[in-house]
Amino acid sequence: PADGKVAGYAQIDGREVAIVSNDFTVMGASSSPVNTAKVGHVKKVATSRGLPMVFLGESTGARMPDVMGAAGVGAGDRPTQYRRTRETPWVSAVLGHCYGSSSWYAALADFVVMRKGAITAVSSVKLTSMAISEAVDPEALGGWKLHTEVTGMVDLAVDTDEEALAAVRRFLSYLPSHHNEPPPEAPVPPGSGADAAKILDILPESRTRVYDVRKILALIYDKDSVFELKPRFGKSVVTALARLDGKTVGVVASNPIHKGGAIDPNACDKVVSFLVLCDSFNIPLVFMVDQPGFLIGVEGERQGAIGRVMNWMNALSLVSVPKISVVMRKTYGQAVLNMGGGGNADEVVNWFTAEVNFMDPRSAVRIVHGVKEEDDPERFAALLSEMTKGTSAYDAAAVNAAHMVINPVDTRQCLIRLLQVHRLRLSNGVGEHLMRTWPTSF
Repeated sequence: PADGKVAGYAQIDGREVAIVSNDFTVMGASSSPVNTAKVGHVKKVATSRGLPMVFLGESTGARMPDVMGAAGVGAGDRPTQYRRTRETPWVSAVLGHCYGSSSWYAALADFVVMRKGAITAVSSVKLTSMAISEAVDPEALGGWKLHTEVTGMVDLAVDTDEEALAAVRRFLSYLPSHHNEPPPEAPVPPGSGADAAKILDILPESRTRVYDVRKILALIYDKDSVFELKPRFGKSVVTALARLDGKTVGVVASNPIHKGGAIDPNACDKVVSFLVLCDSFNIPLVFMVDQPGFLIGVEGERQGAIGRVMNWMNALSLVSVPKISVVMRKTYGQAVLNMGGGGNADEVVNWFTAEVNFMDPRSAVRIVHGVKEEDDPERFAALLSEMTKGTSAYDAAAVNAAHMVINPVDTRQCLIRLLQVHRLRLSNGVGEHLMRTWPTSF
């Protein structure tokens, strides 16, 4: 009890969990052979008995001077200490200064919540300052803005420890205790879907006008059930856990209010991480699509845009849970496939407002014919009409690129019905988990 780490078992909403909490008052919760063995035991039980793992982080890292020398740092035998095979969900709360093991387990977790003012980094501010011979600002080194907006490691930032623990509880409420069971169900709140007609008020008729897709999600999914992950990272795509008819679903939604919905490299990483989470824990996926393609430019290419787009496609091809794609307004280019088109979803549903094309027809006129609207409005209009042919929701349905065309107001009932059908192909609601070893961090 006096070795800096508290390990054991608890219950959250009546379900067993395994928990490791760092006690910073004891030698900075530094890692030692004894407390590392304690943590390892609880992890082993969690894996073998199907319990979610909860890590409450605040630690200084390895205990000095115990780890100095070959015997201290190189003589251990724990080759699977940091292996993730996703038998059970892992969640991490960063509640103070987290270095060493508490930062490693945050990076390995399926969900990370961070209290504002906490810091997580490879090494402490003091050690980093010594290494680079200059003062280091703790927030710049590993604060909540860095990890929610730049690295994307943190899913949610909150103001207090209590809010962090509430977020852990809420996240786990969407997930099964282990990978061999379906997610838990919840009562459907009264009024869910009652305001679906307002979708048509929110969705602009013009494909170039922006809107916040989260307002539409709130009208389709169970009332107050949309729980967004990484809202400050890769903001042109929303990733969220939600419920439909009391059952957990994962939502990947274009959000035109940010960059017009164009998908940048950060959004790619965010979506891949989410696909892995949902497939690992038997959560069906719903894509809500309104995107103009991938964000092109020098900066994106420097960030490895090509590889990130293909990582998404690779992950999508390995998803074994049901995938439903709903094209709300427009979908262009390679991203048509990334968002479930071209056979990459089990069902493709088009709203009657949908448009499917290789690119914005206005851009296509300029590229193919070299005609600018301002130079020759009449010819541009004629060529634009030609480039727009065969792109409507009904044109897509005519060639089986969409399986149905619906009124947006009917989306909730349509999704509930389709997921009833597609869940049947799973063995007791359980998928194949083909990405169980996919890295959690990027």
